[in-house]
Amino acid sequence: MNLILLGADDLIAPDHARVTDPRRLRHLREVHRATVGDEMTLGIEGGVIGRGRLESIDAESAEFSLRLEHAPPPPLNVHLLLALPRPRMLARSLEHVTALGVKHITLLHTRRVEKSYWQSPELGAEKIRQHLILGLEQARDTIMPTVTQEKLFKPFVEDRLPDLMTPATRGIIAHPGMVNACPRAVSEPIMLAIGPEGGFVDYEVEQFLSAGFQGVHLGERILRVETAVTALLARLG
Repeated sequence: MNLILLGADDLIAPDHARVTDPRRLRHLREVHRATVGDEMTLGIEGGVIGRGRLESIDAESAEFSLRLEHAPPPPLNVHLLLALPRPRMLARSLEHVTALGVKHITLLHTRRVEKSYWQSPELGAEKIRQHLILGLEQARDTIMPTVTQEKLFKPFVEDRLPDLMTPATRGIIAHPGMVNACPRAVSEPIMLAIGPEGGFVDYEVEQFLSAGFQGVHLGERILRVETAVTALLARLG
């Protein structure tokens, strides 16, 4: 936890916060080994970041005086279209992409996504939020990503994708066998499509290419989804 992320319920005054949930308290005691007088990095969800002085801590709560003055780090200008991974991989992927600064994530059904994945408890709103919080805490960020779920590929690509693709947006589909290598340090807004284990099927690739997406690859190696996501975002950013 490189940042203690505060919600509105944690603020008891503009310059004072009280943390009461077991996860953060346990981390303060067992990892930080926090004692009164310690200074740590804190931030308000959706707002500024700064320092906080630990004024008290016990089994029930920890109280901080706050000096929050700085904006969070800039977001990565990428809307990620991610074929729904296996539940365990989904959890890690959400944390990783949040830490890298992605603020718009669409989880997408494709031919090779098992339908049973959509029944996973990991897709519950609170579970997703927990993973996003872990990513924000890791990266010292406060701006929560939005996550949408698209369970039907064709209606999404035909009806909703065109509205998401502004004239300034550059569409990229990452898929083995594409001609072009993934570009680096792209300045314009990106819509990045990444398939499931086994990749997109030909029909899905054709639909993205017809929508104006550019096909790219990461070389000859075939990577796990969570590895490919991290590598692609790091190159594009």
